[in-house]
Amino acid sequence: MCHNLLHDPKIFQWLYRVDEALAEESRGIRCVCGGKWHRADYPRKPRGCLRDFRMPYASRFSFCCSHCRKRRTSPSVRFLGRRVYLALVILLMAGRLTARTPGAQEVCALLDVPGRTLRRWRDWWKQDFPLTSLWKAEVACYLPPVHREDLPLSLLARFAGPPIAAVLDGLALLTPLTIRQR
Repeated sequence: MCHNLLHDPKIFQWLYRVDEALAEESRGIRCVCGGKWHRADYPRKPRGCLRDFRMPYASRFSFCCSHCRKRRTSPSVRFLGRRVYLALVILLMAGRLTARTPGAQEVCALLDVPGRTLRRWRDWWKQDFPLTSLWKAEVACYLPPVHREDLPLSLLARFAGPPIAAVLDGLALLTPLTIRQR
Protein backbone atom coordinates (compact mmCIF):
# COMPACT_ATOMS: atom_id res chain seq x y z
CA MET A 1 0.00 0.00 0.00
CA CYS A 2 2.74 2.46 0.95
CA HIS A 3 4.57 2.47 -2.33
CA ASN A 4 1.42 2.64 -4.45
CA LEU A 5 -0.13 5.61 -2.66
CA LEU A 6 3.05 7.64 -2.78
CA HIS A 7 3.02 7.29 -6.58
CA ASP A 8 -0.72 7.72 -7.16
CA PRO A 9 -1.58 11.12 -8.71
CA LYS A 10 -5.22 10.74 -7.65
CA ILE A 11 -4.40 10.95 -3.95
CA PHE A 12 -2.32 14.09 -4.51
CA GLN A 13 -5.25 15.66 -6.42
CA TRP A 14 -7.70 14.67 -3.70
CA LEU A 15 -5.50 16.09 -0.93
CA TYR A 16 -5.21 19.38 -2.81
CA ARG A 17 -9.00 19.61 -3.27
CA VAL A 18 -9.58 18.86 0.42
CA ASP A 19 -7.11 21.59 1.38
CA GLU A 20 -8.92 24.03 -0.92
CA ALA A 21 -12.22 23.21 0.80
CA LEU A 22 -10.65 23.61 4.25
CA ALA A 23 -9.20 26.97 3.17
CA GLU A 24 -12.57 28.23 1.92
CA GLU A 25 -14.21 27.13 5.15
CA SER A 26 -11.52 28.97 7.13
CA ARG A 27 -11.90 32.05 4.97
CA GLY A 28 -15.66 32.13 5.55
CA ILE A 29 -15.20 32.82 9.27
CA ARG A 30 -14.69 36.54 9.78
CA CYS A 31 -11.76 37.88 11.77
CA VAL A 32 -12.49 38.89 15.38
CA CYS A 33 -12.06 42.53 14.32
CA GLY A 34 -14.72 42.09 11.62
CA GLY A 35 -12.33 42.35 8.68
CA LYS A 36 -12.35 40.13 5.62
CA TRP A 37 -9.69 37.55 4.92
CA HIS A 38 -7.45 38.07 1.89
CA ARG A 39 -5.39 35.28 0.39
CA ALA A 40 -1.76 35.34 1.58
CA ASP A 41 -0.35 31.86 0.98
CA TYR A 42 2.93 30.70 2.49
CA PRO A 43 5.57 29.37 0.12
CA ARG A 44 6.56 25.75 0.77
CA LYS A 45 9.21 23.43 -0.63
CA PRO A 46 7.46 20.11 -0.09
CA ARG A 47 9.48 16.94 -0.01
CA GLY A 48 8.04 13.57 -0.96
CA CYS A 49 5.79 15.07 -3.62
CA LEU A 50 5.25 13.77 -7.14
CA ARG A 51 6.96 15.95 -9.75
CA ASP A 52 3.65 16.93 -11.38
CA PHE A 53 2.35 18.28 -8.08
CA ARG A 54 5.35 20.29 -6.93
CA MET A 55 3.92 23.59 -8.20
CA PRO A 56 0.43 23.24 -6.68
CA TYR A 57 2.01 21.96 -3.47
CA ALA A 58 4.51 24.86 -3.35
CA SER A 59 2.22 26.96 -1.17
CA ARG A 60 0.19 26.53 1.98
CA PHE A 61 -3.22 28.19 2.06
CA SER A 62 -3.20 31.14 4.43
CA PHE A 63 -5.05 34.43 4.86
CA CYS A 64 -4.43 37.95 6.12
CA CYS A 65 -7.13 40.19 7.64
CA SER A 66 -7.95 43.28 5.56
CA HIS A 67 -8.30 45.38 8.70
CA CYS A 68 -5.98 44.27 11.51
CA ARG A 69 -3.49 42.28 9.33
CA LYS A 70 -3.76 39.20 11.61
CA ARG A 71 -2.88 35.95 9.82
CA ARG A 72 -4.89 32.74 9.68
CA THR A 73 -3.56 29.52 8.23
CA SER A 74 -6.16 26.95 7.35
CA PRO A 75 -5.94 23.31 8.48
CA SER A 76 -4.33 20.98 5.97
CA VAL A 77 -4.28 17.34 4.93
CA ARG A 78 -1.21 17.98 2.75
CA PHE A 79 1.13 19.44 5.36
CA LEU A 80 1.72 18.41 8.96
CA GLY A 81 2.52 21.71 10.61
CA ARG A 82 5.89 23.14 9.63
CA ARG A 83 7.42 19.83 8.61
CA VAL A 84 8.92 19.86 5.12
CA TYR A 85 7.78 16.37 4.14
CA LEU A 86 4.16 15.89 3.16
CA ALA A 87 1.83 14.52 5.84
CA LEU A 88 1.10 11.56 3.55
CA VAL A 89 4.78 10.61 3.50
CA ILE A 90 5.15 10.99 7.27
CA LEU A 91 2.05 8.89 7.92
CA LEU A 92 2.97 6.07 5.56
CA MET A 93 6.73 5.94 5.89
CA ALA A 94 6.83 6.12 9.69
CA GLY A 95 4.36 3.29 9.99
CA ARG A 96 5.68 0.96 7.36
CA LEU A 97 9.40 1.25 7.21
CA THR A 98 12.29 0.58 9.49
CA ALA A 99 15.89 0.15 8.48
CA ARG A 100 15.35 -3.62 8.22
CA THR A 101 12.09 -3.53 6.22
CA PRO A 102 12.60 -5.02 2.73
CA GLY A 103 12.73 -2.22 0.19
CA ALA A 104 13.03 0.48 2.87
CA GLN A 105 16.32 1.80 1.60
CA GLU A 106 14.98 2.06 -1.96
CA VAL A 107 11.85 3.96 -0.88
CA CYS A 108 13.87 6.25 1.39
CA ALA A 109 16.29 6.94 -1.46
CA LEU A 110 13.45 7.55 -3.92
CA LEU A 111 11.80 10.11 -1.63
CA ASP A 112 15.15 11.40 -0.34
CA VAL A 113 14.30 10.61 3.30
CA PRO A 114 17.40 10.14 5.45
CA GLY A 115 17.30 7.27 7.94
CA ARG A 116 17.61 9.67 10.89
CA THR A 117 14.51 11.55 9.68
CA LEU A 118 12.56 8.30 9.51
CA ARG A 119 13.67 7.47 13.07
CA ARG A 120 12.62 10.95 14.23
CA TRP A 121 9.15 10.43 12.71
CA ARG A 122 8.78 7.07 14.38
CA ASP A 123 9.82 8.62 17.71
CA TRP A 124 7.26 11.40 17.24
CA TRP A 125 4.49 8.86 16.64
CA LYS A 126 5.46 6.76 19.65
CA GLN A 127 6.42 9.47 22.15
CA ASP A 128 5.05 12.90 21.24
CA PHE A 129 1.81 12.16 19.37
CA PRO A 130 0.25 10.22 22.30
CA LEU A 131 0.79 13.32 24.48
CA THR A 132 -1.21 15.64 22.21
CA SER A 133 -4.66 16.80 23.28
CA LEU A 134 -5.99 15.46 19.97
CA TRP A 135 -4.83 11.95 20.77
CA LYS A 136 -6.02 12.12 24.36
CA ALA A 137 -9.49 13.04 23.09
CA GLU A 138 -9.52 10.37 20.36
CA VAL A 139 -7.89 7.35 21.98
CA ALA A 140 -10.98 6.33 23.92
CA CYS A 141 -13.04 6.20 20.72
CA TYR A 142 -11.24 3.16 19.30
CA LEU A 143 -12.00 -0.44 20.15
CA PRO A 144 -9.97 -2.55 20.30
CA PRO A 145 -7.51 -0.07 21.78
CA VAL A 146 -4.84 1.41 19.54
CA HIS A 147 -1.39 0.17 20.49
CA ARG A 148 0.88 3.13 21.12
CA GLU A 149 4.00 1.23 20.09
CA ASP A 150 2.49 0.46 16.67
CA LEU A 151 1.41 4.00 15.79
CA PRO A 152 0.46 5.07 13.15
CA LEU A 153 -0.36 1.63 11.70
CA SER A 154 -2.54 0.61 14.64
CA LEU A 155 -4.52 3.83 14.17
CA LEU A 156 -4.95 3.34 10.41
CA ALA A 157 -6.19 -0.20 11.05
CA ARG A 158 -9.19 1.26 12.94
CA PHE A 159 -10.55 3.03 9.86
CA ALA A 160 -12.95 1.01 7.71
CA GLY A 161 -12.77 0.59 3.97
CA PRO A 162 -9.94 0.15 1.50
CA PRO A 163 -6.38 1.21 2.44
CA ILE A 164 -6.65 4.53 0.61
CA ALA A 165 -9.76 5.44 2.64
CA ALA A 166 -7.93 4.61 5.88
CA VAL A 167 -5.03 6.87 4.91
CA LEU A 168 -7.34 9.71 3.95
CA ASP A 169 -9.28 9.34 7.21
CA GLY A 170 -5.99 9.32 9.12
CA LEU A 171 -4.87 12.54 7.43
CA ALA A 172 -8.25 14.15 8.14
CA LEU A 173 -7.91 13.17 11.81
CA LEU A 174 -4.52 14.92 12.00
CA THR A 175 -5.75 18.29 10.65
CA PRO A 176 -5.99 19.94 14.10
CA LEU A 177 -2.25 19.35 14.49
CA THR A 178 -1.50 21.24 11.26
CA ILE A 179 -2.26 24.67 12.69
CA ARG A 180 -1.07 26.52 15.74
CA GLN A 181 -3.65 26.41 18.50
CA ARG A 182 -4.39 29.72 20.16
